[in-house]
Amino acid sequence: MCQHEPRCPSAYASDREAARPVAFRPEQGWSLLCNGVVLFDDTGELLPDGRAVAPHRPAVAPHRSARPLLSPVA
Repeated sequence: MCQHEPRCPSAYASDREAARPVAFRPEQGWSLLCNGVVLFDDTGELLPDGRAVAPHRPAVAPHRSARPLLSPVA
């Protein structure tokens, strides 16, 4: 499917999201990559064989206050 040089990663490669978009619908939240992967804004994917890949955004660390918490006075 890919006509780019160098060729984009295949739909089953670990770096498949690096393929170039050939169609995108930002109002609907998805892009079609040249390797046949549908990439969703939430980082979920639909592979050409119909398998779904769950969203995989990096986990956000909990917010830590710059001030130490005060302990109750006994």
